[in-house]
Amino acid sequence: MSQIEIVSINVGKPATLNLSSKEISTGIMKTPVHGALYLSHLNFEGDGQADLKFHGGKDKAVCVYPYEHYAYWENELGIQLAYGAFGENLTIRGLKEADVCIGDVFQLGEAVVQVTQPRQPCYKLSARYGDPDLPLKVQNTGYTGYYFRVLTEGTVSAVGGLVPVSRHPKAVTVAFANEIMHHRKNDEAGIRTILEVDELSDSWKKTLRKRLEGEEGSTKERLTGNL
Repeated sequence: MSQIEIVSINVGKPATLNLSSKEISTGIMKTPVHGALYLSHLNFEGDGQADLKFHGGKDKAVCVYPYEHYAYWENELGIQLAYGAFGENLTIRGLKEADVCIGDVFQLGEAVVQVTQPRQPCYKLSARYGDPDLPLKVQNTGYTGYYFRVLTEGTVSAVGGLVPVSRHPKAVTVAFANEIMHHRKNDEAGIRTILEVDELSDSWKKTLRKRLEGEEGSTKERLTGNL
């Protein structure tokens, strides 16, 4: 694995944006911070999320986005993007979705972090950039980024980058998880492969188990002639 650079650390408290003439509260407006910050089990010092039902929590303490995707989105949106453009806490270079696996562990300054799931884009990206199709575009490209949980709290800075500690033996990449979740929704073997990773976030476990139960229920109905 090549060196992983922390391009920027970004934080921000919830702010108000307009979407379809409605005001929404969102934590997507992150801005770069220079110097060191404390990273707790829930978030970076000075950071916050508006909708705690779908954002934040221990499984989503740190949002990560690869800088390599910025050029694509700048071309797509027709604007120059600042660091933190996708509401990510860490803008990084050298660890795209196909390069990182759920359960992989990294040293981040004094902290230790672990990959939990891909980031699932939501409508608040549309509010930020005025493109109603942007969440679907992000989903379809697979340029989603991903989340870390914090195994060990500590002070973090961009110096020293992100250092690999351990690679998960199941080797289920974030890119593969995105493919199964969004494009191969009925791939039972793929769903089971992802669920074999104990370190997967609780929300993804719940979603994939429901999907699997639905598939198994449909199969049973077909076999018993109950359709």
